[in-house]
Amino acid sequence: MYANKSDDAIIQNLKDAGCDMETIENFMSDLQKGDEKSSLKCLNIHRKKLLDSLHKEQKCIDCLDYLVYQMRGTNK
Repeated sequence: MYANKSDDAIIQNLKDAGCDMETIENFMSDLQKGDEKSSLKCLNIHRKKLLDSLHKEQKCIDCLDYLVYQMRGTNK
């Protein structure tokens, strides 16, 4: 299934994706057991966490942008 990618490369990819050690260990355990459903679920859970974080940060940026917009509007 993943013969073209070594465990080290997979682990590095997970680290690069921001996975913590618990997530990496769970994913690798599921992968080694051949439990593709659980390993994909693990990735989807992490992806959702990242997306939620992204949305939170975007909201902060939007608030700052609105403040800048208001300040520029009152300085005209």
